[in-house]
Amino acid sequence: QVQLVESGGGLVQPGGSLRLACVASRNIFEANGLGWYRQAPGKQRELVAGITSSGSTNSADSVKDRFTISRDNAKNTIYLQMNSLKPEDTAVYYCNYNLLGYNYWGQGTQVTVAS
Repeated sequence: QVQLVESGGGLVQPGGSLRLACVASRNIFEANGLGWYRQAPGKQRELVAGITSSGSTNSADSVKDRFTISRDNAKNTIYLQMNSLKPEDTAVYYCNYNLLGYNYWGQGTQVTVAS
């Protein structure tokens, strides 16, 4: 069992920045995969960025060069630094912890980009 708690969402103007954090109840170095997903109204949940146990990262084309995923094993926390935010980034952002093929999800944090 893994519990995930996200924080850091909010309302930001276009071009602004936010940093999301996700604290896990289980050591993140045990995860087979960690990542951030998002779901906008009327759309399917999509992968934003992922990070492996070795630190390798991948991200969606729509956020490349703007969003950065990172991890702090000592704090069991993963982060998503979001820069140059656009209105189309508006969504609920979810933290994901994959353990032996099973996905655990946080409750989500709302990010709204609007002027």
